[in-house]
Amino acid sequence: MSMAQQNIECVGIIMDGNRRFAKAQGIPVFEGHRAGYEVLKTIARTARDLGVVHLIAYAFSTENWKRSEEEVSYLMKLLRFVLTSEAKELAKENIRVRFIGERARFDTDIKEGMEKMERETSGGQMALTIALSYGGRAEIVDAVRRMGDQAKDATEETFSAHLWTAGTPDPSVVIRTGGEQRLSNFLPWQTVYSELSFTKTLWPDFSPEEFKAILAEVGMREKRYGA
Repeated sequence: MSMAQQNIECVGIIMDGNRRFAKAQGIPVFEGHRAGYEVLKTIARTARDLGVVHLIAYAFSTENWKRSEEEVSYLMKLLRFVLTSEAKELAKENIRVRFIGERARFDTDIKEGMEKMERETSGGQMALTIALSYGGRAEIVDAVRRMGDQAKDATEETFSAHLWTAGTPDPSVVIRTGGEQRLSNFLPWQTVYSELSFTKTLWPDFSPEEFKAILAEVGMREKRYGA
């Protein structure tokens, strides 16, 4: 039975453990982040092959700006590399990229790079949404502000249309690696009915086999709404 047949259309992933992986391996923190990016590409391909149409990856939270200047600087360097070098490969892989989050906090070249990658991969069949400078509460506040006077007559549907994830279905399942068992401000509106799966595996060690096993297990759960 394919994942599409199990109605797993959208998967959210909280990619946790890059720094702990680097520490355990005795390598610089930035190498842990680099390894994590390679795993993201692998899992995106795996999701595509399983029939998952949307993958939402929590890559950099609003709180991550508080990390050391050195680490944030490297993350921006890695992001610039991705934006300038990876679009053709992702387009060839039939993966379209979308970025959500507070773009205004990024330098101009990064913001322009995001727009360019979104254009260059727009023909892809599977959508990879990357949450950068993302915070779920900030997303909700921004939606309310943009609704303006319309907010007083809002429905769940019209409100959802003003979120950064507009056009993307709510995740059927959210996977968090690294052992923590919380959502950490990831898609609070969109995950109210999502199945949750937590694994102790650090993100750079996360494999396609474990991804498939989690989706298979989640697909067997009885779906309930409410308490």
